[in-house]
Amino acid sequence: MRPLALTLACLLGPLADLACAHTGGFGGDDRTAIVAVLRAQQDAWNRGDLEGFLRGYEPSPDLLFTSGGKVRRGFAATRARYQSRYLGSTAASTAESRTANRMGQLEFEVQDIRGLGRDGAIVLGHWRLTSTPEAGEGVFSLAFLRTPAGWRIVHDHTSLATP
Repeated sequence: MRPLALTLACLLGPLADLACAHTGGFGGDDRTAIVAVLRAQQDAWNRGDLEGFLRGYEPSPDLLFTSGGKVRRGFAATRARYQSRYLGSTAASTAESRTANRMGQLEFEVQDIRGLGRDGAIVLGHWRLTSTPEAGEGVFSLAFLRTPAGWRIVHDHTSLATP
């Protein structure tokens, strides 16, 4: 009987773990914390604080950022993309108001947050950028991971709505 119980535990254990990973441990406090990360990003962007905006991302070479049909790997590549696209020649400028004017005004609208186990979540939302030559709007899907520093974006897929 003991070998049968061990065999069943080995066969069913991974299934039980998989089922628990999709339902357990993610709650309202986690949703609130994730929304707070996005609000902090939005506020930093609107102040012209790119470094503050980037704090929402995992500062890791494993970060994935997809937009415009291109995949960028790593935090450094993500930072470089934002600097070149939204700051251009003002990247070296320390004048926050000048940078804020170039970056424009960003607005996020969170449409869905789905927990993936205790330490992961997927966020679906809409973004709108105004008051800049780079103005536009579209949708995003973000994979968040709970880290020792809090919830961080580990995968960002952002698309531009077609006119």
